[in-house]
Amino acid sequence: MTDNILIETVDALDQGAVPDWIGEHVRRYQQSGGREGHLWDSSAVGGQGLVPCLLLKTVGRKSGKGYIHPLLYGVDGEGYVIVGSKGGSDTHPQWYHNLVATPEVEVQVGPDIFKARALLAEGAEHQRLWQLMTTHYPAYRDYQARTSRVIPLFRLERLPG
Repeated sequence: MTDNILIETVDALDQGAVPDWIGEHVRRYQQSGGREGHLWDSSAVGGQGLVPCLLLKTVGRKSGKGYIHPLLYGVDGEGYVIVGSKGGSDTHPQWYHNLVATPEVEVQVGPDIFKARALLAEGAEHQRLWQLMTTHYPAYRDYQARTSRVIPLFRLERLPG
């Protein structure tokens, strides 16, 4: 995927639409029980090959509707780290606002499905996790350069049960 496709994807998300390629990724991930889609070829959006991807299920803060978002992730101790880059858009992704309103989520990492709490990283933790995630996926640095907002990071911590 070139910069043009990245821009088209961000524009579609800004309009509340989910591009077909994202919908197809989620469908394959779910239907295969996480065997397909967990490793995603990021070269389509300027990455360097296969990266791990999770599915994040949020609840719409206004609609109450469930949404599923495929997101690249990093591992930090027992938790997972996700990045609200939205390709360097000047607005946060929809799921950011949903997590702030309702931080209890469902997560699928490969075949493992569990409840988690999303915690917004701030200060020194944000800096540490930013280093982790930009090492994991260097294109995040380019995304940050495109926007004046600080790209948010969340830790997903598994809930008991």
